[in-house]
Amino acid sequence: MGRAFNSLKRVLELEAKQGFKDTAVVGGIRQFAVYWLIQAKEEAANEAEIALVEEVAETLNGYGRLPGLEAREEALQKLKEKLKAREEERETEQHAVPVAPQEPKRKAPTPVQDEASPPAAETIAEVKTVAPDPEVLTIPVTSVHGVGVKVAEKFAILGVETVGDLFYLFPRRYDDYTLLKPINRVAYGDQVTVIGTVWETRTRKLRGNRIVIQSIITDGSGKIQATWFNQPWLPEKLKAGMQIVLSGTVDQYLGRPVFQNPEWEPLAMEPLRTRRIVPVYPLTKGLSAQKVRETMKRATARWVLQVPDPLPQAIRERRHFLALPQALQLIHFPDNQETLDRARRRLTFDELFELQLGLLGQRREWQSSPGVPVPFDAEKLKQFFRLLPYELTEAQKRVIKEIARDMSLDIPMNRLLQGDVGSGKTVIAAVAIVLAVHAGLQAALMAPTEILAEQHYQGIAALLSQLDINVVLLTGSTSAADREAILASLADGSAQVIIGTHALIQESVNFGRLGLAVVDEQHRFGVDQRKALREKGVQVTDGSERASPHLLVMSATPIPRSLALSYYGDLDLSILDEMPPGRLEIKTNWLRPSERERAYAFVRGQIENGRQAFVICPLVEESDKIEAKSAVEEYERLQTQVFSDLKLGLLHGRMKPAEKEAAMRAFYEGETDILVATSVIEVGIDVPNSTVMLIEGANRFGLAQLHQFRGRVGRGEHQSFCLLLSDEVSGDAEDRLSALEQTNDGFMLAEKDLEIRGPGEFLGRRQSGMPELHLASLTDMKVLEVAREEAQGLIEIDPFLDQPEHQLLLEKVAKLWQQAGDVS
Repeated sequence: MGRAFNSLKRVLELEAKQGFKDTAVVGGIRQFAVYWLIQAKEEAANEAEIALVEEVAETLNGYGRLPGLEAREEALQKLKEKLKAREEERETEQHAVPVAPQEPKRKAPTPVQDEASPPAAETIAEVKTVAPDPEVLTIPVTSVHGVGVKVAEKFAILGVETVGDLFYLFPRRYDDYTLLKPINRVAYGDQVTVIGTVWETRTRKLRGNRIVIQSIITDGSGKIQATWFNQPWLPEKLKAGMQIVLSGTVDQYLGRPVFQNPEWEPLAMEPLRTRRIVPVYPLTKGLSAQKVRETMKRATARWVLQVPDPLPQAIRERRHFLALPQALQLIHFPDNQETLDRARRRLTFDELFELQLGLLGQRREWQSSPGVPVPFDAEKLKQFFRLLPYELTEAQKRVIKEIARDMSLDIPMNRLLQGDVGSGKTVIAAVAIVLAVHAGLQAALMAPTEILAEQHYQGIAALLSQLDINVVLLTGSTSAADREAILASLADGSAQVIIGTHALIQESVNFGRLGLAVVDEQHRFGVDQRKALREKGVQVTDGSERASPHLLVMSATPIPRSLALSYYGDLDLSILDEMPPGRLEIKTNWLRPSERERAYAFVRGQIENGRQAFVICPLVEESDKIEAKSAVEEYERLQTQVFSDLKLGLLHGRMKPAEKEAAMRAFYEGETDILVATSVIEVGIDVPNSTVMLIEGANRFGLAQLHQFRGRVGRGEHQSFCLLLSDEVSGDAEDRLSALEQTNDGFMLAEKDLEIRGPGEFLGRRQSGMPELHLASLTDMKVLEVAREEAQGLIEIDPFLDQPEHQLLLEKVAKLWQQAGDVS
């Protein structure tokens, strides 16, 4: 214990010289204690020395809070006496004559496990006698010692009402006290945990009323700046002198190490003494991190071994997975990084496996009803192609063959058509509609907004009317008299094609012979919508059931093929990976904040030339409410200070549907020159006259989202532009913005986005109609592939999961998809 105790002696001597003012080291004696404890425990030779180290650390930790200088002097004097006594003991031991002791044979003591302590991994592996009991998952959380009604109400805010809910309240991250680093040893790109004292916390305002909070953290070895955006409450919490634990990726700014939006919490000495990996849970007001950890310890110690494992044993053994009780234990209280990784792998697999079983079940369910075969009429298609003012691309021809083959079968088509903005998806939909109508069936095309439905109607009706096909439009704006006439024509079959919003599948809409549904979607077309669609299908001859219409879902969000196969695992996939010739490429420029006035001047120049522009407001992560407020303020600033002579419109997520529709229509019809919009709204509108997309805070968006914004312009004959205005950028943001400047290929950008951001972020906010994954990401590709392979294998053996050994699994899959709901 040489170096650590020599260092301690020097600090105590200096503290005494300075009059016990807690100024001997930067950050105070308590700050010094943090790193001294780590070094001293490493040098300790036996249990007695470890006990002394912990006792000393406790004294140092409370030193700054002692009442008055005399109390501090007395505490340090007692500490010196203890250290001196220990030194004398060691000297006596070193000079004593060693005698080889007779070691008695002793029986190994049985370890006593405290109720609040997690059982070790080996303990779980060895226990075979605890019988699984599904009822433990339904036990109220109030049954955990220390959780009364008030605490239970706080847990309910986090979605925890039962012990089962508690077990699946996974840590959002971990503080790894086994890998602590002093600040002077952190390097750019490190994912680290550091402990330090808040030196100072400052607040400053940026353009658009955005707030930046900066704290300087020191640990005696060095200092580091931590920056947070739009969290105005932080300065009240991060007071000077407070000791905190910071975790995050080390970035750099002007050559100095910095943290951008790191996770943090007040320092607790207990995990520091034990040097373990500590779970950090989501919290709510009135529920502390310590209380959640304590509750989790007690619950796992008492019930985790009784959790039944629904995963078939054959899969568990084949893939070398941990048993579920062991995985649940170790995800909360890992012994080391390796056991944490194994627990996460098992629980990630469970989520993705259940997701895949649900998707395959949806596919089986859809195709369990008969479909109406649609013969391939080459002559009719030739007539249609002659009406087009352009040649189809090879990709379009390939996809048409895939769709025609699907529709010719008596199994209902279930296909996703994925293509970049402007790749020609609409003409593919028109081909499918022509095939259906000439087979004596009706077709419906559903768009996400009224305006987009109108645009589809104008384009498709103009073409199909030349083939004597009757196309009607039904939206919320349709008058009552027209609506009644349209519904009657649908029911008697005289209306062959209808275009509208998702309201087309409402109960009041009846079809004579619906054979094809085309969904131009913003979100997934989910379980409830499919069911409603089936109920409108063609009546089968014997009248006992209806045939499912052929289903074609179109998506303009580029997703890497491997990911699309998993996310849309219930659909067959067609990809339009070729753009029609002659389309003008959108010119993209990345601008610095100092070039904002140049960007405004460019926008003004375009509008003076008769064009229009979009302005996308910066992403605000906290809530739609804050984002809406930010958009309103930006709109008012632009309208009053920058473009006071122009007409501006506003669109954000908290507006009522009618208000959104009005804002989009005004822009579409040229009544407004500039549309200011937030990121959370998919504009869902084609305005051929708009030629500029100005994106504020572009560094905060993912590549896929930036590409979607860019795709809102470039719809007409005029050259279009995308201007990316960024705040301070890190390495990843620089990669994204550079990639966007270099290419307009959405699929290439999607692959790049996946590569840059990695698991957990690619798909961004929760997708409608899909289960919420607590631990897994749809970009965990290796585990996803294993999950899909095992799900397909199990469905082949037991298609409905009705074998007794699969009942628990069936219940879990049903619960997962029940929670997904349907928002599309």
